Amino acid sequence: MSKYTTGEMAKMCNVSVRTVQFYDTKGILHPSELTEGGRRLYTDDDLVQMRLICMLRTLGLTLDSIQGILKSEKPAKVLNLLLDEHTKQLDGEIKEKQEQVEAIKLIKESIGDREAIPVNSISDIGVIMENNKKVRKKFRKLVVTACFLSIPQFAFIALWIVKGMWIPFVVWFPIQTLLGILLAKHYFKDAAFICPECNAVFKPPFSKLMRTSGTTKARWLTCTECGHKGYCVETIAKEET
Repeated sequence: MSKYTTGEMAKMCNVSVRTVQFYDTKGILHPSELTEGGRRLYTDDDLVQMRLICMLRTLGLTLDSIQGILKSEKPAKVLNLLLDEHTKQLDGEIKEKQEQVEAIKLIKESIGDREAIPVNSISDIGVIMENNKKVRKKFRKLVVTACFLSIPQFAFIALWIVKGMWIPFVVWFPIQTLLGILLAKHYFKDAAFICPECNAVFKPPFSKLMRTSGTTKARWLTCTECGHKGYCVETIAKEET
């Protein structure tokens, strides 16, 4: 079995000699042997352990967590559970970063090509970002419901193609259209829009919203306050008190 000095371990694991020594003093990885002169010697198993420690450190795990894994009765099971939890944490961080990117895009859309940013819009940015999260949550529910309503439609189309029975589809189509309109009306019930020109928050009629194009971030509308035509940022309407 091969034996490695501290320097050799450090080189093969791409860490400093001091790091290998530190792991020994912290009780994370002891050398398998000490020479008469007090030099640390490590085996192939120690090398595998060292590489595992370095990998876990790269993933962001703390030394205490790593030490707990290595000293547990079932290190593989503990490692899997710990990595699962770490993955959830990273997923949360990724989601947070994605929301920040979307918020940046939202702010840029609200600013547009103007050279100066109105003071009111600066104070509204935080509110816009928070409301945008609520808008996306509502939109996800809308998409799920719309997909659910589409199931009968595809089933009736398949029935029409395979069996030649078109009556179920013809009967269902107006019902689905009506349900779609009611669903959209429910979605836009609490929706309001911020004009990028005058920063006014306005609530256009549902009939106009149904004829506009846009996303959950902005829609092409005419501001009811200043008459500006363009993309207006979607937000949540304030409750009347």
